[in-house]
Amino acid sequence: MLNLVAAASTVKGEMLGLGTAFVDALLGYLVVFIGLILLMWVIQIVGKIMVAKTEKEKAAKAAAAAAAPAPAPAPEKPKELAPGSAGEVKLYDTDPRDAAMIMAIVADKLQKPLNELRFVSIKEVK
Repeated sequence: MLNLVAAASTVKGEMLGLGTAFVDALLGYLVVFIGLILLMWVIQIVGKIMVAKTEKEKAAKAAAAAAAPAPAPAPEKPKELAPGSAGEVKLYDTDPRDAAMIMAIVADKLQKPLNELRFVSIKEVK
């Protein structure tokens, strides 16, 4: 009547009965699920350990930051440019990378260092 694949397997040349096949399958599933549950617990425990470790590191950093003296206020920007600086360049419809390339080409053609040239603006001509 009921033909199962498990019933066709043999042990010592004998056919397994339906009850034995059912118990074998049930034990197999039980072993797999117990293994999965154990793996889940291990992952949760390791996760809690890692969270505690990162919280401890954050607390240590916060304590170190609180113990460190407050940084001195930044000095105001000098009104004059630093030596070798040529000021700011206004870019109109130009990519900063293209502007840098243009400035390098001009400096090369003039055979002058880039810090001796002053570019006021660069505009793309369409």
